[in-house]
Amino acid sequence: MAAQTDSCYLGFDFSTQQLKVVAIDGNLQVTHQNNVQFDSDLPEFRTQGGVHIHEDRLTVTSPVCMWLKALDLILEKMKNAGFDFSHVKAVSGSGQQHGSVYWKKGARRALQHLDPGRDLHSLLQDSFAVQDGPVWMDSSTAKQCQYLESAVGGAQQLADITGSRAYERFTGNQIAKIHQFQPDKYNETERISLVSSFAASLFLGDYAAIDYSDGSGMNLMDIFTKQWSEPCLKATAPQLAEKLSDPASSTAALGFVSHYFVKRFGFPEDCKVIAFTGDNPGSLAGMRLQEGDIAVSLGTSDTVFLWIKEPRPTVEGHIFCNPVDNLSYMALICYKNGSLTRERIRNECAGGSWEGFSRALRSVPMGNNGNIGIYFDAMEITPPAVGIHRFDQHNRRVDTFTQEVEIRALVEGQFLAKRVHAQKLGYKIIPGTRVLATGGASSNKDILQVLSDIFNAPVYTIDVANSACLGCAYRAVHALVAEMGVSFSEAVRKAPGAQLAVTPSPEAEEET
Repeated sequence: MAAQTDSCYLGFDFSTQQLKVVAIDGNLQVTHQNNVQFDSDLPEFRTQGGVHIHEDRLTVTSPVCMWLKALDLILEKMKNAGFDFSHVKAVSGSGQQHGSVYWKKGARRALQHLDPGRDLHSLLQDSFAVQDGPVWMDSSTAKQCQYLESAVGGAQQLADITGSRAYERFTGNQIAKIHQFQPDKYNETERISLVSSFAASLFLGDYAAIDYSDGSGMNLMDIFTKQWSEPCLKATAPQLAEKLSDPASSTAALGFVSHYFVKRFGFPEDCKVIAFTGDNPGSLAGMRLQEGDIAVSLGTSDTVFLWIKEPRPTVEGHIFCNPVDNLSYMALICYKNGSLTRERIRNECAGGSWEGFSRALRSVPMGNNGNIGIYFDAMEITPPAVGIHRFDQHNRRVDTFTQEVEIRALVEGQFLAKRVHAQKLGYKIIPGTRVLATGGASSNKDILQVLSDIFNAPVYTIDVANSACLGCAYRAVHALVAEMGVSFSEAVRKAPGAQLAVTPSPEAEEET
């Protein structure tokens, strides 16, 4: 795709603890990065980790005005650093998934008539019915989740519609709680945004639509029709469809940047605002996943991202609409027992040495001579279970393994679980399938070899610092040509690529 080197594209990420921005040029090279740390840069909001944890320890919120002030601050920091906004062709971004913003009646008019001589915080601070909005860490809506699942016919039925069973952090259940316990604030609400569409609204100078991908993390949208589900809306709150408005394609250009940003910061009048999305979908774009790919983030918790065509929703994991291809989907599965469990086994069985850990992995053949281990130090998400379970080659429970067998049992067990759950959600290993690995453990080639063998696919490593905002800068590039039929992978083909790390062992196909 032809690109002018003086073109510039911005990707923002309104994450839990900070606001980040990445600028890329027409050759997809990063030209500017900046951030605002909520706790330290905006101490007046008295957040810890970007949030307010309430007395019940279940309710977790963030002040909406903090996000306004953060955007004021980051744009001023960019301006002071000499960033030239006049070259920006398009802006997109992401927000922490599941957070919600409640615009007060009359807020739309305020958005449409912003005074360029004043900052956003002073202009919009009185525009919200709920000053502190619930975020993804909130777990106070168990009763609302139970009611929603019951109303639509059960957890699997809800997953069949929305891509996920009911989760306490999901926005629909948070809306239901506000309607039930703060009906005056709900009735005062003119529009409900996600963090992502709230941020897009600021740039647009009008209410921005919720995009398909972030919208599919609400327990409210039918992921197949890409419209709000009537049974889910009815079970959540009255007049909800009006307060949400219709969702939009994740690749949609919503309009041009508002007059406010043109006058205050020098954005060009024809700079387009591309639909903002969730941080996980943004990361999928930042990792540059393609059809058939699987991305595995090996960190404190392990996360699996999948690009799939024919999803099969289950009560484990999540199916979202794909943020860069309206005909595809992305699946996400998160595991609590990731690197901390690997480190514990390393300490116990390899004297705290990763070199010793790797030697042990190499010393035992693929398949571990039939020995299998399941290691849930903490209560797992998928499945919800805890404990250590070991089985020998005859499927009999055993109390212990040798150190070498223990190490291979752990690594094979973790990756086998990822493959099984991925296939349950509709993932298929096809010719050309790639596994993209990131996170701390991706630097260990022996661990990656097991991953490659389990999936019978080559493993590539990727450096994805600031993956969500980088992905949204890529999405801004793609959206300008998406209507002409240009695919995401074609639009971002100039971006730095993943590096081949390992390929499957010859005997992997027989084992898998």
